[in-house]
Formats: sequence, C-alpha cells, structure tokens
Amino acid sequence: MKIAVEGCMHGELDIVYDTLRKLEEAEGIKIDLLLCCGDFQAVRNTDDLRCVNVPLKYRTMNSFWKYYSGQAVAPYPTIFIGGNHEASNYLWELYYGGWAAPNIYFLGFSGVVKFGNIRIGGLSGIHKQHNYHSGHYERPPYNEQTIRSVYHVRHYDVLKLMHLKEPLDIFLSHDWPLGITEYGNWQKLIRAKKHFEEEVNSRTLGSKPAAELLNKLKPPYWFSAHLHCWFPAIIQHGENGPTTKFLALDKCLPGRNFLQVIDIPSNPGPHEIQYDEEWLAITRRFNSIFPLTRRRFTMRDEQLDTQDDREWIRNKLNTRGFKPFDFVQTAPSFNPSNPVSNSSITRSCRNLQTESFLQLLELPYLLDSSNSEGVSFVNEVDRNESSSQPGNTLDDEDIELPDEDEDAIDE
Repeated sequence: MKIAVEGCMHGELDIVYDTLRKLEEAEGIKIDLLLCCGDFQAVRNTDDLRCVNVPLKYRTMNSFWKYYSGQAVAPYPTIFIGGNHEASNYLWELYYGGWAAPNIYFLGFSGVVKFGNIRIGGLSGIHKQHNYHSGHYERPPYNEQTIRSVYHVRHYDVLKLMHLKEPLDIFLSHDWPLGITEYGNWQKLIRAKKHFEEEVNSRTLGSKPAAELLNKLKPPYWFSAHLHCWFPAIIQHGENGPTTKFLALDKCLPGRNFLQVIDIPSNPGPHEIQYDEEWLAITRRFNSIFPLTRRRFTMRDEQLDTQDDREWIRNKLNTRGFKPFDFVQTAPSFNPSNPVSNSSITRSCRNLQTESFLQLLELPYLLDSSNSEGVSFVNEVDRNESSSQPGNTLDDEDIELPDEDEDAIDE
C-alpha cells in the first residue's frame, strides 16, 4: 500500500491532489491514501473562516469548500488531524471523527481508524501547558482567547490514546514530540531554522504529551508538521526494542518538502476507512468523564478496564458494519458569486454523523453542553475542585505568528 503524507495543508487541496496525480504519472505508481498532519483548514464558508485563528489579511477561502459542496471530489481517500489554524467550529461538530467532506475524513481531536489492515492514530492541536488540564469549554462564537485555546491539546484526549494496547502502524501529530531533535540531525535543523537553536539546546522544542505517546505507543511511523520544515529522525525504543521512523514535513508551497510517500505491506484491497474496535471501546468507556468546563481535569495514573466495552462494541459492529456513517452537510457552502455571508455570529451545530455515532455507542450528545459544572464524573476520576477559575489570559507564548511572518523571520 502506498500512502502519501502531507505536512500543513492550509486549505490547498487542489495543489496537493494535483501534485499527487503528477507524481503517479511520473513514477508509474498508484497512491492509495493521503494523510495530512494538520492545519488542514476545512473551511466551508465565510462563517467558518471567522473561526480560523489567523490575521484578517490571511483569511482566504482556498479550495476545501469545493470538496465540501460536491463541486470537486477528493481523488484519494484522505485522513487529517487538526492543527492550530483550523475552522474549529466545524471540527468541534466532528469531535469524535467523521467525514468533513466526501472521501475526506477527520480523525477527531484524538482518534484511531483502520484503512484496510493499516491502523492509523492521531492527536489534533498543539500543546500549551496552561490549558492542558482544562476541559473542552470553548464554544462558537469564539472570542480572542477561545479562538486560540480551542485547539490546545487536552489531557483527556491524550489519556484515551494512552489506553491503546494493540499496535499502531502510523501516528500523526501536529506538534513534534518533545526531544525528537536528539534523534536526528539537529545541527542541520538549526542552520536552516536559527530561531530554533535555544529551544533545541534547552530541550523545550516540541510537545511533552506527544513524547509520552511516542514512548508508550512506539509506532513504526510517526509524522508531524507545524514547524514548516523537513526533519527526519529514527528512535530506537530500548536496546532491543522496536524503532520509530519520524518525519516532520513542510507546508504546501513550491519548492518545499511537503510530501512523502511510504510503501507499507498490507492485505489486498479494496481498502476503505473503517472504525477501530479498540478505539470505540475506549471512547465509550471515557465518554462519561468527558470534561467540558474550565475546571482542572486530572485522573489517577491507572488503566481503565475496557474489556466489557470491547465485547459490546464487537457485537454492535458485527451487526451494523465497520464503515463510518455517511457524510452530511450541516452548513451552506461558499458561493463565489455571492461571497458575503448574511450571518453575523457563528453558532455550534449538531452534526448528524456525530449524533448517529453516539447513538450507535448508546452515549449522550454532550458537545453543545455549556453548563458551568459540565457533565457528571465517575469515581475513577480525581478532580481538583479548588482549581476552578476563569480561563487564562493571553500571554506571549499563546500568540501564534502567521506562517508568512514566520518564514520572513527565517529568511
């Protein structure tokens, strides 16, 4: 199976798909799947565009809306995670994962799916420690703080991934794992990106939760993006342990290393995206402790038993089938002949895919919950109630530079 991996998409689906077509023709190969490591920008319309954390001058529709509307069809099955420049209102509708457009699947805030017999996991967003133990309290319309914090990685989503026991083949994160530069040519990296030198030398470049997941999951392949450069590394897990091939990819621009094709042995096709039994069992087990407020969420370092849920899920999927629920539009698509939206405030919307998914798992719909206490918590969770407080004010580390400004600094 030939899998193409792309770094930061930034809504340039037309360019990436066209590049892959040309690659197929030049190399005489067939691409079976495309993976994207974040900043996908699934922007359907101008309302979505207001939910993307970029300065006004960089808010452009790009090409995703064509695939959402049906004007264009993705020529390759596409799986993506979220980054820090996303239509966060739309991704929240699909928190558990789902079709963002026909043949284009969002892996969720954290998630695992199968493509044929290849098992793919991922974690959306970037890590900021001051929000890591918060719940998912942000709802559209976003303000100046929540439009940034909504994509910050949460402890809850990492915990679910830490409960995986079966091996993964590929893992995607937007952030690089903390300390990953020690396993590659970091000297070459800081020659190209001089402003990384202090963080590399102080071992602060990257995400600690991603590093913990890398150490726990040990997948054969790990791909990241975010920092807009190419960086390979090989991690040996213990003296005789497995190895992980890590690769960070650039963003979609001419002359940049934003694509990589890998060839993985797999069962004969046809291949399609399917639910993962173990992940659905974990999702079902954890949903009762879904933190949805600013209150601090912590959990004792112990594994929850998901065996009963696993058997229940297996029976459900054997009856229903493993294919995700069908794509459903929940908002009008951008219309180039009438580009101005009449809407002044972007509200959250219930996505029929998510509702159907939760009905399958016999779980309540919680994504539009906005009560101050959030949902009830089971005894297995240890919460620090005294830490309830308003959200953090913005600080310098939380202000993301637009990509073009970052490149200008680099050059």
